[in-house]
Amino acid sequence: MSLRDQIQAIKREDPAAKSTLEIVLCYPGLHAVLFHKLSHWLYQRKRFVLARLVSHFARFLTGIEIHPGATIGERLFIDHGLGVVIGETAEIGDDVLLYQGVTIGGTGNQRGKRHPTLGNRVVVGTGAAVLGNITLGDNVRVGAGSVVVHSVPEGSTVVGIPGRIVKGRSAVIGMLEHDRVAAMAETEASDIEQLSDRIRELEALIRLLLENSVGEGRG
Repeated sequence: MSLRDQIQAIKREDPAAKSTLEIVLCYPGLHAVLFHKLSHWLYQRKRFVLARLVSHFARFLTGIEIHPGATIGERLFIDHGLGVVIGETAEIGDDVLLYQGVTIGGTGNQRGKRHPTLGNRVVVGTGAAVLGNITLGDNVRVGAGSVVVHSVPEGSTVVGIPGRIVKGRSAVIGMLEHDRVAAMAETEASDIEQLSDRIRELEALIRLLLENSVGEGRG
């Protein structure tokens, strides 16, 4: 991966990027990826402590924590980036986009492969967590704040806690419409119940007035 390719990927994904100089000087996601290249190189040569020192410095500088053991493809763009964590055995494909607060992490203290594998062109929204030894296929989209703990086939969109797969934009709209209709039905049922209670109160009042009227007539 060349620095030029990385910069072009950022320009493509971020409309706020005004110039190459701005990206080189002011984009912590770029700095984190560059530092990771060095720490990963050291990690592969079993210079573990030195590799961790480099990643620790990168975390201090950028607010992004990438373990030296993580395998990262080309043109990873970490947008904004504060709070992003990528675990030791994570594998990330090409042209992946991660937003701030994303966790690519594990679910415990297991040994071996314990972090996710992300395919190419995956997008993970703000604050989402992808956890465990699972696989997200190519072109998967993870909604902001979602928690994904199961593998996801390519081309899918995942939303919610726990993450559930929706089949494209029409399904999302359908799900929202279903929720809206259910909420309306619940509101209508509540209104009907309140109206029934009010009718019963009025009927009781009418009976009481009639009884009083009859009693006065007899008196």
